[in-house]
Formats: sequence, C-alpha cells, structure tokens
Amino acid sequence: MPVTSAGILLYRSTPVDASPTGLALEVFIAHMGGPYWQRKHEGAWTVPKGEYLAATEHPLLAARREFGEEIGVAAPELDYADLGEFRSSSGKLTRVYAAEAPGFEIGRVESNEFELEWPPRSGRLQAFPEVDDARWVAIDEARTLVTKGQRQILDALEAWLASSG
Repeated sequence: MPVTSAGILLYRSTPVDASPTGLALEVFIAHMGGPYWQRKHEGAWTVPKGEYLAATEHPLLAARREFGEEIGVAAPELDYADLGEFRSSSGKLTRVYAAEAPGFEIGRVESNEFELEWPPRSGRLQAFPEVDDARWVAIDEARTLVTKGQRQILDALEAWLASSG
C-alpha cells in the first residue's frame, strides 16, 4: 500500500496591469522546515499537506487537519474542489483539494514540530517546525519553488480553472 497524503491548495486572483486579463493567479504554498531545507529556496516549498490512513480517514478531513497543523490556523471554510491524486517520484500519493480564498491572510506560521537527530550521528534530538514560512506566490514563480513532483498539481489547478471558468 503506498503512503497517502492530502493537502489544500488555496488560490486567488490579484490585479496586475501587465497581464492580458488584468489578473494574476496566486497560490498559497509553504516552505518546509528543518535543517535540510533551511538554506534552500527553489524546490523547497510545498502544498500544505500531510499523511493520513486512507482506510480510516476521509482525505479532505485529513487535508484540513494537516493545513491547521502546518500553518497554525484552520483551513478556511470554503467549497473545496478535488483536483485529484498525484504520484510523486517516491511513490507517495497525494490527494489535493483547491479553493479560491481571496481574503485569506496569516500573520505568521505557527507549525507543529518534528524531532530529528541533529547534527547527524550526534545522538542529540532536536525539534524543528514542519513549515517555517507560508505565503501567496504567483503561480509561475510557484512552479520554481515547489518540489519537482508538485508542479503537476499547479498544472492541474490551471486546467481545472480553465475548464470551470
């Protein structure tokens, strides 16, 4: 059985004079925490998400729970669209839900933490936040920031918006 996770991808349109439509699509993404990601920018961002047990928990409920744990505020009460399930190169399956959230803002990230032996082979456990930053980013920039395996999620959002618009 593959590892399953579920996430929430919030999006909004913001006014931009340079755009042919006068609007630019932005997505809300999170920078992964911990020492491995600390000095990385490109390829170190993610859709807020987390693992769940597919047999016992509905993926949207898991996605909402994980959003709250990683960002520090509850996922907004919105109508979420199921963008589908995406397989990463590691084989993990991620179900992603999207919703338009033009008024969603946070003051700062207050993420849950994980423990890791750091420095490696030191025998010392340290706690690190799962997420150390989260913000709205233009979708084209987000493509360079998210992990390679998550670019397909951004493509799916744009395709869904084009077909439902």
